[in-house]
Amino acid sequence: MALFTTLHRLLGLDPQPISDDLIDAAVDAGLRETDGLDWKDRLPPQKGLTETDFPKDVAAMANSGGGVLVYGVEETEKAATARVDAGELDEHLERALRAAAASAIRPPVLGLGVHAVGEPGRRAVAVVVPSSPDGPHLIFRNQFFGAPMRNDADTVWMSEWQIESAYRSRLDERRRAAAALQELYEDARENWVKSGHAWLVAVAHPRNPVTAGARPTREQAAAIFQGVEPLTLLWASNAWTHPIEDVDRHNPRPGLRRWIAVNRRVEHTSDWAAAWASVHHDGSVTLACAVGGRRD
Repeated sequence: MALFTTLHRLLGLDPQPISDDLIDAAVDAGLRETDGLDWKDRLPPQKGLTETDFPKDVAAMANSGGGVLVYGVEETEKAATARVDAGELDEHLERALRAAAASAIRPPVLGLGVHAVGEPGRRAVAVVVPSSPDGPHLIFRNQFFGAPMRNDADTVWMSEWQIESAYRSRLDERRRAAAALQELYEDARENWVKSGHAWLVAVAHPRNPVTAGARPTREQAAAIFQGVEPLTLLWASNAWTHPIEDVDRHNPRPGLRRWIAVNRRVEHTSDWAAAWASVHHDGSVTLACAVGGRRD
């Protein structure tokens, strides 16, 4: 799966899977630790994982906009100097890493990416921590708690006013998300919904929108529309239909910051089959279709 992490950004690379060559390139370039990159030599032990620095490191990355922890790299004065063996990442440890991010951090950090590369003797593991709209993420130790964050190459603790600001940002994000959903709905209703039928309008907006400049190509948009077929058309038969059947999934048209799968049945006699779908550049999706009135 193609990713775009701090490693890719610092190396000036396009989105691509995390590979052994990528780790080698980062070491050869002597990349220095930043607020989104942290070098580690060995994987943490599975036993007592929640008592290690792993939850704190993950929470700090999540509180700082996301980043990547790379195990299997030696560093000198914060700069990568050599590959070392990170240890074995088996299924149980991988599951434990994700469980620790969910259980030892409040609110939990979900969607952790764990990528193992390299051969024995130079194994590396990249743990990709997503940007989170749920900050601040807190670490608890008995009756004490704190919110870690990255300060360039160091992990520090948020002050009281920083925690207050993080909570304010969380509430603001929720308001923006609700407004974005309402705007998507109103846009679909005004542009596609016609009189004469009942209509279904469905909208979705990602909690972490795609960053600007990541406009998908026509081929990528077509792949998204076609990719939903196994999820939506598997159950369809002659007796049942799905709105996706009535849109052109193979030839999306450009729209305003979106790709549109237009209605394939434009004749007046097929108004009962009217449907439109769109994939927006920020990752939002919309679907509108006439409901009822089908001839069968």
